[in-house]
Amino acid sequence: MRQFKRYIPSMIAKHISRLFKGRIYIYGVGGFEFDNGKLILPAKAEPRHFQAVKEVNQEIMKLRCAYI
Repeated sequence: MRQFKRYIPSMIAKHISRLFKGRIYIYGVGGFEFDNGKLILPAKAEPRHFQAVKEVNQEIMKLRCAYI
């Protein structure tokens, strides 16, 4: 499990796109799991979780488009 002390979507997206499956924890936001290179909402999601998942997954898509 990787822990991020700051919420920086681009840095988190790089980590997720490299590993494809695992767990992360972001201080101030909470814990997440990711699979197939995409961040997944927790079971009991709050508005901050929805926003974080949306932003990080957008950054992942930007990274994937940059490689094509």
